[in-house]
Amino acid sequence: MTHQIFSSIPTAQLIVEYCKRYSILDVVISPGSRNAPLTIGFSNDKTIQTYSVVDERCAAFFALGMAQKKGKPVAVICTSGSAVANYYPAVTEAYYSNIPLVVISADRPKHLIDIGDGQTIQQENFFQNHVCSSANLKDDTYQDASKSPLSFNSEKLKTTLAKCLENSLPIHINAAFDEPLYYTENAILPEVKAELEAVQIRHLESLDDQEEFVNNWNSAKRKLVLIGVNHSAHIDEEILDMLANDPSVIVMTEVTSNAAHEDFFQSIDSILAPIEKSENKDELFKKLQPDMLITMGGMLVSKKIKKYLREYQPKQHYHIGENKALDTFFCSPKHLKIKINSFFKNVLKDLEIVNSDYFKFWNPLKLETDQLLENYVKEIEYSDFKVFSQLFAHFPEHENVHFANSSTVRYANLFDARKKINAFSNRGTSGIDGSTSTSIGYAVASQQPTTLITGDLSFFYDSNALWNQYIPSDFKIIVINNSGGGIFRILPGDKEDQYFQKYFETRHQLTAKHLSKMYNFNYAKVDNMKDLENKLFQFFSQKDNPQILEIMTPTEVNDKVLLDFFNYLLPVFDDKF
Repeated sequence: MTHQIFSSIPTAQLIVEYCKRYSILDVVISPGSRNAPLTIGFSNDKTIQTYSVVDERCAAFFALGMAQKKGKPVAVICTSGSAVANYYPAVTEAYYSNIPLVVISADRPKHLIDIGDGQTIQQENFFQNHVCSSANLKDDTYQDASKSPLSFNSEKLKTTLAKCLENSLPIHINAAFDEPLYYTENAILPEVKAELEAVQIRHLESLDDQEEFVNNWNSAKRKLVLIGVNHSAHIDEEILDMLANDPSVIVMTEVTSNAAHEDFFQSIDSILAPIEKSENKDELFKKLQPDMLITMGGMLVSKKIKKYLREYQPKQHYHIGENKALDTFFCSPKHLKIKINSFFKNVLKDLEIVNSDYFKFWNPLKLETDQLLENYVKEIEYSDFKVFSQLFAHFPEHENVHFANSSTVRYANLFDARKKINAFSNRGTSGIDGSTSTSIGYAVASQQPTTLITGDLSFFYDSNALWNQYIPSDFKIIVINNSGGGIFRILPGDKEDQYFQKYFETRHQLTAKHLSKMYNFNYAKVDNMKDLENKLFQFFSQKDNPQILEIMTPTEVNDKVLLDFFNYLLPVFDDKF
């Protein structure tokens, strides 16, 4: 019989045991020496699944992707020094996306900080502005007559881990270990057993303002529901149908909302962008202005909806959901801190259908823009826009699809996602770093077919993500390679000067071919629509080895095709009055 191995350092044992009690059973470890006590403890516990990812930045995003899918905490562990700093991009993403990432960094004791030892920085409270709690644990040299270091650490761990679960936000545990680091025990130390206690987890829910919400709902003739990022909390069909069938309600969604209905407005910018250009701009915007705004989910991609609602504000704004309510539209939202499904089940019987022409006026315009999108795709030349239309036509139903930042997720929001793909993206800080690592972590956690749609810069920026032994055989990457940062070409200003190509677009001639070979991915490249159509069916049907499909698109054409689309829609709105 094989005996379990424990670190001989009491605090390392304590961390492992408390993680288990808080159901943190997935742990991503980056190799190092100072974190050896944690590596020994976690990797030798049969109740915990551990993963080894060398690059700390990739490891943190890999863990974030797992937590994104599971909807519960995943831990990521590193050694001391610069390793900790490499976690920062993923920590900020977790903070603004409400993902419970548990960061555990090993550290040197205080007497060894800033004396010239290698891999040593000031780690206490390192992430203080982007975590909901920090636990700076004491090492065995800690001297306090009133409390042992183990008792102190036990209290800090319980408090910090509880906050992670209660708030669905990242936390940081910084654990100082003195040498020797590699000694082991065959059992939990008696002093550790004495500190372990049963844990209690509270899920805070607030029903304040529920009655007021019902009264405002029943009197408002124009209600706009905005659903942002919604990775794992699916909204019941009964609720979606209720919202769709109320004539006083318009529901606007984005691809990452994972909420689909034939009567929802699934391309926000296809409505707002042409109105911005319309001679009837003010009349149309006032006609759309809601009495009541209800937001659900997380971040919104569309800059246009943010700009619009900041100028044409609603009379009331309610945010429904357990996570924080952001004042995105500068109108002080009232936060109903409760799960979306729970809230509507509480109030559904009290909500009345209000007679209104709100949906009746706007739905025909939405249907016209949908039809014009189909017509436009048939007319345009080969480009990013046309490529995305083909991708949405070929996605298998229920495929997990990660849309990388930045232009990728914006293009995705122009197309119909009613096929019910499971869409996700890193929209907390909206950075291009970590998209590939996140999608791989998500794929590992889901054990379902997963596809990453990424631009070339996002892909090459996070290429170390492929240095990963856990990539499933049915994982797929589509790289849309337009030889640089194409999103910058849609912004106002001169795009032909050399400095623009060098410092904004960052033009290049790289392809994914050699990376594919190095990491044993099947590779194919296309550069025209006929080859793309032929390749996509085969691409999505193969599941025996990870794949990369690189789609080359013309740099100078893409921005014009996109901007012309909104002009193409303009007559729909100019002819309305």
